[in-house]
Amino acid sequence: MLSQRVTMLVEGVALVGELYFAAQEEAPVVVLCHGLPAGPPDPADPGYPFLAQRLARSGFTALAFNFRGAGFSGGNLGMAGWVRDLTAVLGFLEAGLGGVPATLMGFSAGAAVACRVASEDQRVSAVALMACPAGFEHLRRPQEAQAMLEHCRKVGTVRDSTYPPSLSDWVEGFVRLDPVGCIGSISPRPLLIVHGEADDLVPVANARRLFDTAGEPKEMVLLPGVGHRLRREEKVVAAALEWLQRVAA
Repeated sequence: MLSQRVTMLVEGVALVGELYFAAQEEAPVVVLCHGLPAGPPDPADPGYPFLAQRLARSGFTALAFNFRGAGFSGGNLGMAGWVRDLTAVLGFLEAGLGGVPATLMGFSAGAAVACRVASEDQRVSAVALMACPAGFEHLRRPQEAQAMLEHCRKVGTVRDSTYPPSLSDWVEGFVRLDPVGCIGSISPRPLLIVHGEADDLVPVANARRLFDTAGEPKEMVLLPGVGHRLRREEKVVAAALEWLQRVAA
């Protein structure tokens, strides 16, 4: 399998990723958008590159990259920055792959970012939202906001002691994603929502709320007994591939 390490400079921050190419030319493109890291990188976890390789073997050119503050990318985690990162990634792919439209496949907070960007950017041809929150209003509670920031410092996604300069502005970056408020603008492009019914981090009610608000065409897959980390679930990957073969191939 042919792959290429890529580095994109966004607002002076280096974003690092790996592009995995399908065997055929002009293959559909899938961009994987990871969620908030739960901890430091686990050497035993193959991560999103493993999923990207699976997509490439199935006929899709796939990009697995790290948003700012995550993995080998620079900078500090912030959702306003993540939105700009993903928009820049679409520009990078547009220039490098001759304008082939991209499907976004996002997970958790990365799904929320994908939802926001897709609602505003017509270069996105389809969207798959995995364990996507309907919103982040809870972070406006000071205790919740401080706990989130402390978690990000602990796992190394907020790296600078002076960042963020304003906790309230940092929180508003999350709130402005507003997936339930913008998901209707994805229509008429295809939308897939996948959620585990046993998700204790983002309850399944979020998926139902998003689905009810979304326009057509839309599909939802709810998985009994499945938790939050969907990329590790074979049934999730199989469902996503089946959908991709219908709407993006």
